[in-house]
Order: sequence, then C-alpha cells, then structure tokens
Amino acid sequence: MKEFIITESQTEKAVLVGLITQEQNEQKANEYLDELRFLAQTAGIEPVKRYTQRLERANITTFVGPGKLLEIKQYVIDNEIGIVIFDDELSAKQLRNIEKELQVMILDRTSLILDIFASRAQTAYAKTQVELAQYQYMLPRLTRLWTHLERQGGGGRYLRGPGETQLETDRRIIQSKVARLKQDLLAIDRQMVTQRKNRGKMVRVALVGYTNVGKSTLMNILSKSDVFAENKLFATLDTTVRKVIIDNLPFLLSDTVGFIRKLPAELVESFKSTLDEVREADLLLHVVDISHPGFEEQMEVVSRTLSEIDSSKQDVIVIFNKIDAFTFTPKSEDDLTPRTRENIPLDELQQTWMSKMHDNCIFISAAEQTNISSLKELLYRRVKEIHVTRYPYNDFLFNRYDEEEDGISLDENS
Repeated sequence: MKEFIITESQTEKAVLVGLITQEQNEQKANEYLDELRFLAQTAGIEPVKRYTQRLERANITTFVGPGKLLEIKQYVIDNEIGIVIFDDELSAKQLRNIEKELQVMILDRTSLILDIFASRAQTAYAKTQVELAQYQYMLPRLTRLWTHLERQGGGGRYLRGPGETQLETDRRIIQSKVARLKQDLLAIDRQMVTQRKNRGKMVRVALVGYTNVGKSTLMNILSKSDVFAENKLFATLDTTVRKVIIDNLPFLLSDTVGFIRKLPAELVESFKSTLDEVREADLLLHVVDISHPGFEEQMEVVSRTLSEIDSSKQDVIVIFNKIDAFTFTPKSEDDLTPRTRENIPLDELQQTWMSKMHDNCIFISAAEQTNISSLKELLYRRVKEIHVTRYPYNDFLFNRYDEEEDGISLDENS
C-alpha cells in the first residue's frame, strides 16, 4: 500500500485547501484549516499557504471550482510545492482529477490522519488496527491507481480490459488482507479480554478527550509514570493502563487515543477494540483544553464519538485543563457587538453553563500542576463511592481512615 509518511529530514512544503459552505462558515473553515496545519506539522510537512473558496457544496469532480484549482496550480508551480492537502475526504474521482491537474502529491484529511497513525503506532495491535483502516480507506479508491491502463473497447461483457482485470485482482488481494487483519484483531481482542478479567473488580477510570488536550500529562501526574506526552496530535495511540493509589484507595487509570473532528470512519471502526477500556470504565475523566477557542465543539465531538462506540452512559467528570493558557480580549466600551467566548474572562465563564455541573467538573493546569490536589480529592470521593458498592466491608475502613485524616482520635477497640 502506498504511504505518505514524511520524516523531518524530508520535510516538504504544502498548500492547504478548505471550503466555506452553508454548514461550515468562514470562522469554522479557518479553525479546521488551523487544525489541518497542526496535523501536517505533526506529519513533518510544512504548510506555507492556505486557500478557501465559498461554495454551496464541494465540486463533485475537483472539490474546488476550476478557476480556484488553476490558481492553486500556478502557486504550486511558482513555489515548487510538493503536496496539496484538502480538509475533507476526497472521492476517487476527485483525487484522480486533482492529481491530473496539479501533478503533485494529493492528500485529504483522512489519508493524512491515517499516515500519522501509521507513523505513531508502536505495538503490533496498534499497527494492525491502522493497517486495517488504511486498506478499508484504499478499497473504494482503487480505480485511481489504474488510470494509466487503457480499457479495451467492445467485445461484450466477457471481454474486459487489462485495467479492469488488474483492478479486480487488487480488490481481491485487499479484501483478503482486510479479512486476515480482522481475524488478527479478534485474536488479540480475546487476549485483552482475558487480561481485563484478571484485573478483578478494581474500579476502572478512563481518560478521554480531544487530541492534544493534556491527557497523557495528567496520566503521568496521577500515576507517577512516564507515559509519552508531546505537543503533537495523536501522541498516544496504544492504551496505557496504570494502577493509581490516592491515599489508601487503589484504582486503574487508562489513557488512550484522542478524538478529532472529521475522524475517519475507518479509524473509529478499527479502533473500537482499543477503546474497550473506555467502554468498560466505571468513571470517565473528560479532559478539555479550555484555552482552545473551539473547546465546546471539541467536547461535542468527544461526546458524539463516545456514543458511536457505545460508551456514553458512565459517570463523567469534566476536567477543564490548561487554565494557565486561557486568554480573553476585553471589549471596549464603544463596541456594541455581542460578546463572544473570546471576550469572557475565565471566572465569568465558570459561572455560565459550567456552574450547573457542580462536582462533575473541575478547572486545572496539568502543566503547572494547578489545582491537582483538588482533583485528587474529587477522584477519591467518586472512586470510593463505586468501590464500596463492590466491597461493602471496606466502607467502615474508609470512614475510619477519613476520620483519622480529619484529626479525630479513635479508640483501639472502636
């Protein structure tokens, strides 16, 4: 399978392309392109220019209009651009036509994310899941790979040209590989189910959230471990599980892949097994980057993805992270336009819809370790509530411990 993974030593310049439509206004289109730029940088690509076009819907043959495509082509030629990246998934027809016109490597958001996943996968399990997603993405686009072969005309339905014959051969090969990869994943799934059963009845807590919101950093703080954390998208692909003890209370904490807008359906499907840790968790810690201007939409993306993997019924604590990076722009007195999120200070924002969440949310900075002690206290209370339902006898021990912590002396016979 053709891969587009680019190492830092091979960094190429790229152009980003997005659309402004009825469903996606200019502000949202620019936010998506900002995210696409971050994705490209994560893959080792250097975005140098972006193009947007206002259309009712994407052009079915070239995504953007013919005039805009010629404008992009001229810039690509003049500036020796090697890659053009489109913010939405392209059909085989669009890919074929755009490549024919621009004569450079064409990526869409889906293929870029798949390639980042392929470069980040470390374990055999993650590599198998990514490979399955890649083949599932590639299968409906096979016609694009054989446009150089001429189909023979005439001869009726039983006389097929070499292009079609090769296409069918490749389709069978890929379908066979997909079937094999699914069997491999089932075998690994059975092993992982056995591992989870061996953990007994310990309370399970799972970190979930948008990519790059600080889940792995928080995992390191709570578990005193060294899970890989980096300011790049999808730094974590494989599920990491650690035993955490707060005061006298043990529980299991898991961290797994972050979610993202327009996450490829192939990845959601292939990574459902990895997300079993999330499905089987007793408590979810939804980590949110409150410094991001679109954090509310990111929260919706996570909630929607959790519903897709049948994991939206557990108790949830929302952890608003990165309060140290939160910024706002005060409105001047003569500015009569309505205030937006960017004009509201953090303390005022906390009194909006967030105040109705009560103990189901907390504001922290994992990087600065601000309010971490309060987070641990909240976690202790919530995990204890679940723990004592499984081990009722321990309720007395926890109460005794808590009283001792409050400075209450107890008799030896009490």
